[in-house]
Amino acid sequence: MRASLREKVIAVCEAKIAQKGEAVGLSFYAFFANKNDDPELLMEAAEWWIKTHELDHFEKAVKIRDMMKAGV
Repeated sequence: MRASLREKVIAVCEAKIAQKGEAVGLSFYAFFANKNDDPELLMEAAEWWIKTHELDHFEKAVKIRDMMKAGV
């Protein structure tokens, strides 16, 4: 996963956690606008989330943030 997407994912996770607490869940769609303006980047996130790590549709933001920070 490219560094810019990894940084964005961490920032979004941290914002959601700060706003709603450590129990907040999210999907990979949380990192994108409601319109598909960068399909290549969206597919990169989807592949990491679904194909590589076989994550559920919704996961805890804390888990995703920690995976990103660990470089998983």
